[in-house]
Amino acid sequence: MREYHSFLSSLIGEFIEFRKSSQNWNSTNEANLHYFDVFCKNEFPIAKFLQQEMVDMWCEKRPSETNNSRNCRILVVKNFVQFLNARGLSQVNPPEYLPKSPSTYIPHVFVKAELAGFFEACDKIRLKKNSWVSKARQIIMPVFFRLLFSSGIRTNEARMLRTKDIDLETGVLSIVTSKGSNQHFVVLHDSMLQLMRNYDREIRKLIADRIYFFPTQSNGHYCREWVLDNFDRIWKSCGFSYATAYTLRHNYATVNINRWVDEPKFGSKVTYLSKSMGHSTLESTKYYYSLVPEFAGVLRETSEGSFNEIIPEVAEYED
Repeated sequence: MREYHSFLSSLIGEFIEFRKSSQNWNSTNEANLHYFDVFCKNEFPIAKFLQQEMVDMWCEKRPSETNNSRNCRILVVKNFVQFLNARGLSQVNPPEYLPKSPSTYIPHVFVKAELAGFFEACDKIRLKKNSWVSKARQIIMPVFFRLLFSSGIRTNEARMLRTKDIDLETGVLSIVTSKGSNQHFVVLHDSMLQLMRNYDREIRKLIADRIYFFPTQSNGHYCREWVLDNFDRIWKSCGFSYATAYTLRHNYATVNINRWVDEPKFGSKVTYLSKSMGHSTLESTKYYYSLVPEFAGVLRETSEGSFNEIIPEVAEYED
């Protein structure tokens, strides 16, 4: 855990323990709360209690931020203020979220040849040197990215997946470290489950008593940059146009939606997809319909009324 040095350090410690006890803590929260602590220490070195000015200054939108990124940055501070207020330790007003801004990002659309080439490259990663890190990369990469592809889980959910969160008998994943506090469950395809079992046997030879399913040498979990770097290196080695690891999640959603083109009674399928992807509302799943024009047209022709009732119009971004 990071060290905290402002006048808030002891209260921050209590807050973190509370969040961890409810399994609602992650590295992003920790980093942003640390930055807030540094800000308070530097800007208010003699302060003894939390003031509205501190929260307002920290939560002000920065020139480099979108509304969404600003909201993400202040989330943990908002939660911290609410934690203090609920215990009578503060009377500061929690920061308000800015209106969510629509995304202009258009995900890369994979073709079969690209996916086949990418996973073939994952399988052919060579052992560059006889080191733990090199051996682990060779074992982890083919499984990690296939898990993203076949389950639609978020990259942070995969890299922070603990061994105790996976039932290798039933193939059920318990996604605890998610976006917000939305715990959910994912059932693996039989072929992916067998791959996970094989991987589990191999990785145990490198680290027998691991905490995370995809462990670092120090028995921790990998960071966001690890995912970005490895996907980019493998993808570029194939000579394909730009894509990101997160696009595998988009692909999972759109491929499933495309399968329903001839099935106008789609309500239950939308619900299942929404739950398995960890969306807090059906509105978030609506985003993917904008990526499947053919399906959107079928829906308008066959059941526009019921579609609008189930999934109302929202801005084009994912929750």
